[in-house]
Amino acid sequence: MHVCIFEGIYFDRLLPLTFLRPTYEQRCGITSLKDKILRHFPNIKVTLHCRSYLADFLAEKYPNYEINSISSKECLFVNGRVLAEENFLQSLDLNNPNDILFVNGETIVAAKVSGEKLENLKSNLHDLFTLSDFDGLIKKQVDVKMINYSWDLVNNNPEQIAADFKYFTKDKKKKLLGKIYPGTFLLNEDEIFIDEGASLKPGVVLDAEEGPIYIGKDVKLMPNAVIEGPAFIGDGSIVKIGAKIYGGTSVGEVCKVGGEVETSIIHSHSNKQHEGFLGHSYLGMWVNLGADTNNSDLKNNYGSARVFINGELVDTGLLFVGLTMGDHSKCAINTMFNTGTNVGVSCNIFGAGIPPRYMPSFSWGGGEMMTTYALDRSLEVAKRVMGRRKIAMSNAEEKLFRKIFDLTREERRKRGMPN
Repeated sequence: MHVCIFEGIYFDRLLPLTFLRPTYEQRCGITSLKDKILRHFPNIKVTLHCRSYLADFLAEKYPNYEINSISSKECLFVNGRVLAEENFLQSLDLNNPNDILFVNGETIVAAKVSGEKLENLKSNLHDLFTLSDFDGLIKKQVDVKMINYSWDLVNNNPEQIAADFKYFTKDKKKKLLGKIYPGTFLLNEDEIFIDEGASLKPGVVLDAEEGPIYIGKDVKLMPNAVIEGPAFIGDGSIVKIGAKIYGGTSVGEVCKVGGEVETSIIHSHSNKQHEGFLGHSYLGMWVNLGADTNNSDLKNNYGSARVFINGELVDTGLLFVGLTMGDHSKCAINTMFNTGTNVGVSCNIFGAGIPPRYMPSFSWGGGEMMTTYALDRSLEVAKRVMGRRKIAMSNAEEKLFRKIFDLTREERRKRGMPN
């Protein structure tokens, strides 16, 4: 069996998070959606299917995987928006000798394909898959969770942290490996994992009574930081003095986090290190929030939050929805974001007033004025920011960055922004 994790036509519901990475590279819990799928298929050939403009960058990142090609005669296609929980394989009838399509309603979950049908699919790997691509297969309904929008990642985050914690610590006899200074308080210690190289300074409180807490390698928890579970702090990250991290929060690798954070995901290599509130939000990579940045995650009338997606206002049906911010975006001190604000890739947000609830990629400005953030200037800043972490932007990554600028010209034009 060969596994192909694929992208479908609804990747755009997860924009701007999917501009610079496929749907399955989004984080939920401790890991990405891709990693949750692949843990069910150890020691197996893997194909990552993606939009054609992502292929070179993905091949650079994953040299051991096949990108947009399948070398085997039988393949299990898995939708990259699947939230592959512990019972995922039990939901699929893989012992059935026939080719079979697994769906949740009208959404593809997975498909076991071989023979002539597989050969036809191989020839279309440069396209995004739709339900019609799997016509002719036996269809079976399965109850599997799917990620449709960014708020689905956030809302599933607490239980996914708990599930991932269980997976990663099940065989570990010793869970407290880092340096724990006197004056640190660990509540419900059995549900806390502290990896090698991590340090907890005096006054730190890890409260795992409502869910587990996973602290990665070389994490620094500065004095008087408080973390409530379920929570995850990724390798090399720093939690600042007096930080308040509430349950349901994932902080990825090499981040700096301070102030107040609640039920949010910070993908990796991003900073929210000053005072201010971040709630029910998702920040991409290389994001920086200026001091005293705050976001609203609840409307004053306690009504259902609505978010602009692809130019349309989508009713989330949820009470709490915060900020979604794409990779390489920044905001100045004292920035205030409204409920359900969606900020694109490489935006530079500043000035008085509340920024619009939707800001196209490469926006420059805020509530008072907004124009285009010139490509060369934004690219120069992105390289400078990455260089500070001793990471060089590759040629494939720069090409992708430029491609996103071109792909988003039309949405800026519709808002009267020069291109």
